[in-house]
Parts: sequence; structure tokens; C-alpha cells
Amino acid sequence: MMDRLATTPFGGGRMSARLFARQTRVAERQEQLRQASGGNDNGRADKWQLLRALTEARHAYGLGDRTIGLLEALASFCAERELDGSEPIIVFPSNRELSIRARGMSPATIRRHLAALVDSGLIFRRDSANGKRFCRRDDTGQVEDAFGFDLAPLALKAGEIYAAAEAARTAAKALRALRGEVTLHLRDVSKIIASAVEEERPGGWDDLALRLAEISTRLPRRHSEEGLADLRDALRAFRVEVENAYLSSLTDKEMSANDQQNERHIQNSKTDPYFEISGKENEPRGSAEAINEAPERKIAVSLTKLQRLCPQLKDYAKDGIAGWQDFLRTAELVRSMLGISPDAWRKARATMGPQTAAVVVAVMLERAEDIRSPGGYLRNLTEKSENGTFSIYPMLQALERLRP
Repeated sequence: MMDRLATTPFGGGRMSARLFARQTRVAERQEQLRQASGGNDNGRADKWQLLRALTEARHAYGLGDRTIGLLEALASFCAERELDGSEPIIVFPSNRELSIRARGMSPATIRRHLAALVDSGLIFRRDSANGKRFCRRDDTGQVEDAFGFDLAPLALKAGEIYAAAEAARTAAKALRALRGEVTLHLRDVSKIIASAVEEERPGGWDDLALRLAEISTRLPRRHSEEGLADLRDALRAFRVEVENAYLSSLTDKEMSANDQQNERHIQNSKTDPYFEISGKENEPRGSAEAINEAPERKIAVSLTKLQRLCPQLKDYAKDGIAGWQDFLRTAELVRSMLGISPDAWRKARATMGPQTAAVVVAVMLERAEDIRSPGGYLRNLTEKSENGTFSIYPMLQALERLRP
């Protein structure tokens, strides 16, 4: 191989100061790698793993998918799977072969994407005197001189590309979480408004529905993280307003009992033990610790509607279900019959809130034949609730679709 390879572009292409600086840095880096002994950053990389990482980090380099597709085609002309950036890695495909491996890309398009790769510093041109791409071999068939495209800069950027890919994954994960939270808020608010209209509850539900439609139009397919965070905050405030409007429309009977009744239920239940299926005695059902383990979070669904959607729960209520406290007590009894451990139950109540956890158990009772492991199912929903990706309303909607 020549001691000094040509790096200036053939023909009308100009040699910029930025390109010259890049080539100088690459030459210095290669010299350092040749003199170094070992180390983590050795300028080597698996070309397919590197291309995958570059695909994830493509926006950081301003590259499109077709540009990376062309880079993949160039890399396929390198026989070795591992790219060693300590020496030039020159591939010299003909225009016809490069077009075939680039899925029939036209010559003009190839030139445009090659310019993008050079501009991003991922490849160098190593042009011959006449601009042709070829190699000269010695008597043994070894390459002496080669002219074409040098992939060494790609290999030398491996650490940088992997870091950019990790940053892109982190950003994408945060964006997905934000979008998921926004979607949940939109869906839950929509279900609450639909329930209120269906139940003919008093209030300005038509105006709230129009405001929801207006907010929904602010969710384009592509959204910045900052924009999504602002939309999420607006939806949180709107959701609180809608839930309060729904709860205010509930009658005294639907709201069940006042604070004195709640206190009396707690006191009376302290001496009422319950037993797991295994027969091991556990803490008293409805104890103050169990009732108060999470702040009270009421859900915007009427007790009447819940009993219509989950009629089986009433079969386990000793004196029927006249209010929310009866609903909560019966759900706690049913959870033990389903084989849900006290630990899983406590965590669910602490994360979701007692009302939501009780509704989940009621729904699970309706679908008992479809749920193989109720305890594992509840723990999974608890984890989703911790991550902000759980909502009770889709579960209720699914039950509603099954009702005649």
C-alpha cells in the first residue's frame, strides 16, 4: 500500500479546509493506533453492529435511511466483518455493482448520498489520477494500491456512534413514555366524558368534549419532547377538572358514605380476620393499615355502572353492595379467593389507590377463566401503574363491549 494515499477529490470537487482537517486527524489517529499496544478504544468494530448503531443515531449525523443504505452497500464490499480503522479500508466497486447492492439506486442518487457520507466524515474518497475506482495487485494477488472509498473513518468513529445511539435510545424511550402518558390521559378523559353523557349526568359535558377535541388536535405524529411535556401538563389539569365534574355529579347514594361511616367501617373491621386459600391467617381484613396504606384516589366511574359491568362481585358480598366500602371489602375477600398474596395486594393498593385496585380485582373476577396467574397479572398492572402506563378505563371498556 502507498505510504501516502490521495485524498483530494477528482474532477471538479473542491478540497475544503474542513475535509483537510478531518483527514489530518484520521491520519494522526491511525498512527497512534499503530503505535499503541492494546486498549479498549482500538479503532475496531463489527461493521454490521456499527451500521445498526448508526441507523439509530442517524439524526445526530443528519443522515437519511437511504444514505445509510448506501453505506451498508459500500461496507458489503469489505470482505472482513470487522473493520480495522488503524489502516485504510478501501473498497472500489464499480458504479454498476454499487447500484445493484444499493437496491437499484440511480447514479445521480448514489452521488448525492456519497457526498452526504463524505460531508459527515464517515468515509473518505481515495481517488486515482483519472478518478477511476480500482486496485493493483502484486504477483501473489495481494493488493498493492487501491482507489475508491475509505471506510476507516467509520471504524474510528465507532465509540462516538455507539454513544450517539445510546443517547438516541434514551431520548426515544423518554419520548415514548411521554406520548404514552398523553395517550392515556386523552383516552381516560374521553371515557369519563362518554360515561357522563351516556348516564345523562348534569354538567357542561358538550363543552368539555369540544375542549378535548381541541386538545387532541395538538398531538401531531412528530412532536418534540418539550412540546409533549407541555401537552401532558395541560391534559393533567384538564383531567382533574373532568374527574371533579364527574364526581360532583354523583348522588349521595353513589358516593356511598361520609367520613364518619368510613371510620365506623374501619373500626368494626379490626376484629374481622380473613384467611388465604392456603389456610394461613393474615392481618385483619380492612385493617386501618390496609385502608390507609395509600391516599384516597377516587375514580370517575359510578358504583352503579361498576356493578353492572362486574356483577359477579356481588355474589361474594355478605350483605350486598350498598356503597364503596362494601365494594372494597368484597374485593379484598375475592382477591384472597383468587390466590393474590397480601404483598401483591398491598403494593397494588399503595400504587393504584384502594378504589382502582378493588375495581381491578372485580374485573379479574369477571375474566377469571382467561387469567392463568391472578397474582402475577396484578403485579404486572402494578408495575405499569408505577411507570404511569396503566389505566382502568380500557379494562372497563373491554367488559362493556362484552355486555349485551
